[in-house]
Amino acid sequence: MAGPTKLRRDAGVIGLLYASLGSIIGSGWLFGALHAALEAGPLSVLSWVIGAAAVLFLAFVFAELSTMFPNSGALVHMTHVSHGDLVGKIWTWILFLAFVSVPPVEVIAVLTYTNSYIPGFLYPATGLLTSTGFVAAAVLLAFVVALNFLAVRWVIAINSAATWWKLIIPIVTIVILMAYSFHPGNMTAHVSSTPVSGIFTAVATAGIIFSFLGFQQAIALAGETRNPGRYIPIALIGSVLIAMLVYVGLQVAFIVALKPTDIAEGWANLHFSGMFGPLAAIAIAVGAFWWAVLLYIDAIISPLGTAFIYVTASPRIIMAAGEMGNAPNQVIRLNRHGVPWIGLVVTYIVGVLFFFPFPSWQKLVSAVSLITVLSYSIGPVILLHLRRALPDATRPFRLRAARIISPIAFIASNWIIYWTGYDVVKWLFGLVLLYVVIYLAWYIFVRRAPFAELGWQQAWWLIPYFGGMWLISYFGPAGAMGGRGSFGFFTGMWILAGFSLVILVLALVTGQNSETAQSCSNRVQTLGSRGTESVLAAEETAP
Repeated sequence: MAGPTKLRRDAGVIGLLYASLGSIIGSGWLFGALHAALEAGPLSVLSWVIGAAAVLFLAFVFAELSTMFPNSGALVHMTHVSHGDLVGKIWTWILFLAFVSVPPVEVIAVLTYTNSYIPGFLYPATGLLTSTGFVAAAVLLAFVVALNFLAVRWVIAINSAATWWKLIIPIVTIVILMAYSFHPGNMTAHVSSTPVSGIFTAVATAGIIFSFLGFQQAIALAGETRNPGRYIPIALIGSVLIAMLVYVGLQVAFIVALKPTDIAEGWANLHFSGMFGPLAAIAIAVGAFWWAVLLYIDAIISPLGTAFIYVTASPRIIMAAGEMGNAPNQVIRLNRHGVPWIGLVVTYIVGVLFFFPFPSWQKLVSAVSLITVLSYSIGPVILLHLRRALPDATRPFRLRAARIISPIAFIASNWIIYWTGYDVVKWLFGLVLLYVVIYLAWYIFVRRAPFAELGWQQAWWLIPYFGGMWLISYFGPAGAMGGRGSFGFFTGMWILAGFSLVILVLALVTGQNSETAQSCSNRVQTLGSRGTESVLAAEETAP
């Protein structure tokens, strides 16, 4: 018997808010305060505000776009509508990597904290996974994937329950740390021991942007809500604002709870016993041993809850890729619960592969942050182009001042990529280049399709975009950022701001014309309203 042909619309506004908030409050809150303090000292509080502001601009953009395309895997669909097949394929690859790489980060976070009381998962000197750690990570990831074979309403219910826990524990942690150890002088101590640029680099490399980008889960589940025009903007914007308050509170509590002797040699040399599990270690040091026990428990629940919801969304990206012809048709099949089960299997296999080149939380988080930001950097381009190409399209939520907010969001996205440093940038763009080369080789030598049908007319702007981002990072600041040092940190930001505006203009000029965009939009809307299998059947029987 054939399975369901449509995803169930069981996600309400609270479920969507919990999906985004549950993803934002994952392993980032367990490690972010430590790594941000190492880079920016007490000014790291500003890092969380900057990260939230940057993501909020993106959330505003996607509040409009995701309600125009209320399908699961919406970004895949809207990219095809705006800039055609080739750009759509490249961004599908980037978006897939962004989603599928997060669960491994969260699983490693669980093992990192667990290693404090059950040694053997990590090497003590490096914090890298041991062979036992690799096996445990694969088993934990399999458990999270197995839960996602349930119906969507059960997935949402499980995540909602976990989110309440994940909210309460950080908030109480703020109170406990300040109550047991309060050294307000730490907020002004050794401020000059870290560079001002650390305020910004911490956003990209300390897990800050990695945490906030969990807002996207409401977009991935857009096809499973009954009222996307109202529910999705609330979920996107609300989750970022709530999380910002929690994270700023945690950063302040972490700083003032430290003993002054811990920072005697400056913030960059901050050191205390048990830094692999920083918040629990501080709780023990200040005498709140009972709360440290709960933190060790939460270090299992919070990361696995985030991994759970990302595993929920990743197969829907794969499903959207199948709908747009970027993956085999088999990936769009649903089980009897309405779950894209083949996508779950692919998510698990690729997720396990991420453990090998990046066997620690610290190694993975910067790379995942960059991939995710890049995947959403195209949002402002799409919004502005579709405003012009499809002016009469239905927009349940219409963003005010889009011509101001969209360029700011695009510049902010590129700044975050720049802040991660050249070592990460060259790795990411190398991976994107590898995909493009493989696809072009297949298209030309295997498929033997006409070059005119490739979609290069809408995609050529990616060459100066990716190439320029690589060059600016390469010639950028030396030291921790890994560049050649041809110009300073803030000079690079100004160069990148101007460069971003030029690329934005090129991207808008090369977008699909109104007729082609409308035709593609109609197909996407049909996929969302009638279900994938019924659409394919209709196309096969059409004259």
